[in-house]
Amino acid sequence: MKSDKIIDAKGLACPMPIVKTKKAMDQLVSGQILEILATDKGAKNDLSAWAKSGGHELLEYTEENGVLKFYLKKG
Repeated sequence: MKSDKIIDAKGLACPMPIVKTKKAMDQLVSGQILEILATDKGAKNDLSAWAKSGGHELLEYTEENGVLKFYLKKG
């Protein structure tokens, strides 16, 4: 999936992946896609809940070699 911006939150514990995601989302316009790389297992629940509460859409979630990849579409 093509993303407009990528943030690397690998090695960061909660709440830092959310903090970095919010800052990056603020720089995007509606409809753009943000790719988030994280290693914190709690990020899956945190990011999906955060996206929903903020009016954004979690398009895709994958895990490969311990790295979680999220694709969020700005609402």
